[in-house]
Amino acid sequence: MRNGGQLLVESLVGLGATKAFGVPGESYLAVLDALHDTAGALDYVLCRQEGGAAFMAAAWGKLTGQPGICMVTRGPGATNASIGVHTAMQDSAPMLLFVGQVATEMRGREAFQEVDYRAVFGTMAKWAVEIDQVDRIPEILSRAWSVATSGRPGPVVIALPEDMLADTSDMAPLSGPVPLAQPAPDADAMDRLAELLTGAARPVILMGGSGWSAEGRAGLQAFAEAARIPVVAAFRFQDRFDNHSDVYCGEAGVGMPPHVKAVLKGADLILAVNVRFGEMTTDGYTLFDLPEMQQVLVHVHADAAEIGKIYRSALGIVAGVNAFAAALEPCEGLWADWCAEGRAAYLAGLELPDQPSPVDMGKVTAHLRAVLPEDVVLTNGAGNFSVWPNKFFPFGPKARLLAPQSGAMGYGLPAAIAAKVADPGRCVVCFAGDGDFQMTSQELATAVQAGARPIVLILNNGVYGTIRAHQERQFPGRVSGTDMVSPDFVMLAQAYGFHAERVTTTEAFPEAFARAMASETGAVLDLEVAAEAITPRQTLSQMRAAALRG
Repeated sequence: MRNGGQLLVESLVGLGATKAFGVPGESYLAVLDALHDTAGALDYVLCRQEGGAAFMAAAWGKLTGQPGICMVTRGPGATNASIGVHTAMQDSAPMLLFVGQVATEMRGREAFQEVDYRAVFGTMAKWAVEIDQVDRIPEILSRAWSVATSGRPGPVVIALPEDMLADTSDMAPLSGPVPLAQPAPDADAMDRLAELLTGAARPVILMGGSGWSAEGRAGLQAFAEAARIPVVAAFRFQDRFDNHSDVYCGEAGVGMPPHVKAVLKGADLILAVNVRFGEMTTDGYTLFDLPEMQQVLVHVHADAAEIGKIYRSALGIVAGVNAFAAALEPCEGLWADWCAEGRAAYLAGLELPDQPSPVDMGKVTAHLRAVLPEDVVLTNGAGNFSVWPNKFFPFGPKARLLAPQSGAMGYGLPAAIAAKVADPGRCVVCFAGDGDFQMTSQELATAVQAGARPIVLILNNGVYGTIRAHQERQFPGRVSGTDMVSPDFVMLAQAYGFHAERVTTTEAFPEAFARAMASETGAVLDLEVAAEAITPRQTLSQMRAAALRG
């Protein structure tokens, strides 16, 4: 006989979970007690706030492809964690959020910290469920794992009434995950794709999403290179294609470069592979006509619900991304000149003017390109600063980017910690704005306790940069609510036990970064960046002047 907490934890171990991120609460004490016996098999990473814990779980799912596990208490714990659920959903990242719940006999009375989790998370997660009977833990957990990892991956929220967790059961825990074979593409559909490609003059592959294997990525790359088809990555999925390939032409994301827009608008066929057509990837749904593109659209996705959700397809192929890549037949393309134009424009876009800032982030990013290992993990939250890892760092086949499609501030530091928990020996560098960093800076304590200490670069410009930029464009010269007074980040990081330095010139960065790389305690570098250098090619003053001219 086991209580519900033991049955849940042993089933998670059986499914292959190795880490859980969370903040403790009295509503799931039986789970915490069961975790006492799984050290080394399923470890509990103690976080400082539920939002940080949920970000770590979402990042774990995106990095590993296995559900990130998050455990929080009822009510405030769950609502704090909701930001990670939303992020995991928009990132198509598998995640399981376990939430303590009031006892079953108290439900519906607005008991202490009571929340209806199906109502709160029903539109935010792939599935929200409450386990009322202890015997159903294995059944529901098995389903939750499959839902989180199948089709378009995403988060599942599971509420755990505290009396159910204390009940006992003779049900056996789960042993081993259920293998999910990806759906293979229909042979007739692949023949039709070949016909459409043959008739195209300017095809483009738009790719992204979760679930890529190394073989799948290599298969798509080999096909694109042989055919000379330009490849564009969807918003914040550029790490899923080798940016050094001579067919890679850039990322279709926020602040979309003109050359990427030109490639997509100029195409006569879009082969969209594993893409959900979000707002950023479509430049606010302005790049393509709705509901039917001018371009011929071939949409490939494992989840049939994604095909036709936004744009009508000339051909929809319901298939797993890796199975689709394996089914591609090599073809000799006639598109070498078209591809070369897109590639040349991408490479030209990496060149930058000097930045009007004490620390020139263009030169900093160029230095990082030269010195970081090929398997580096870069992370970032939300803000104008994210342009540097997102637009000016080419990702090789072993590098990874953990960045939120949801535009959530505060994601970068927890994501970096999760990456170090997953692989302590891997180099992990977090880019954070001064406002972004302060959303989750307390998780530095989590990093120390978990022995997962990344390098954090704080781009400190004293403003909420993205909002200031919008402010200057729409209400020029009328600054309101975007200036920021911050603490001494060096002293703060040192108080947490990190190596920390203030970097005030571009010339000082290489040696400071070398010390950060050599530090065994992790590192925080506080970079003095001018607010004037709000974007790589337009200053705040130029934005204001342009807005005033009308």
